[in-house]
Amino acid sequence: MDQEELLKSFFRQNPNRNISHPEVVDWVIEEYKNQTGKAFRDPDRAIRKLAQSGFSIKVAKGIYKYDPDHITNPILEDFTAAQKQEIFQRDGFRCVMCGRGRVEGVEIHADHIKPKDLGGQTSIENGQTLCDEHNFKKKKHNQTDSGKEMFIHLYALAKAQNDLETQDFCRQLLEVFEKNNVNGHIIWKK
Repeated sequence: MDQEELLKSFFRQNPNRNISHPEVVDWVIEEYKNQTGKAFRDPDRAIRKLAQSGFSIKVAKGIYKYDPDHITNPILEDFTAAQKQEIFQRDGFRCVMCGRGRVEGVEIHADHIKPKDLGGQTSIENGQTLCDEHNFKKKKHNQTDSGKEMFIHLYALAKAQNDLETQDFCRQLLEVFEKNNVNGHIIWKK
């Protein structure tokens, strides 16, 4: 049995259950070793690939689920050159997070606002321009994580500069994050 099929068999044996990433990794490493006598190489990538292909669902960071009634096979397309150009033009060839762009010598990327592996479409409406730094941060976090972090940082800067207008703006936005329990793991120290 190849590595992908072994992972699929694990998910099929555990339908409609939220499963933590470590549970999947531990099982597949041990089972593959038992079956083949070899080490399973890069189980993290293989697990992500199943979610990206639509076989499993990424419920949250590090949590996956197999729903046999909801298996999809989305076409995980990248933006075409024409789509990238249109997104960049719309956003002024600048990162929507920090405002830096080609003029400053910063490499920009066309990014899916809602990630492909979470069902995001490859469309102009689901595209945004990000610089290298913010594109990496978004991959590490999700869109609301990096947004909340940006407003916490901006709030701290405004506070240090005694900029009451910007402080109030950020406070209102951060209160919306907290009111709706969005990214409660990111602490805003007022």
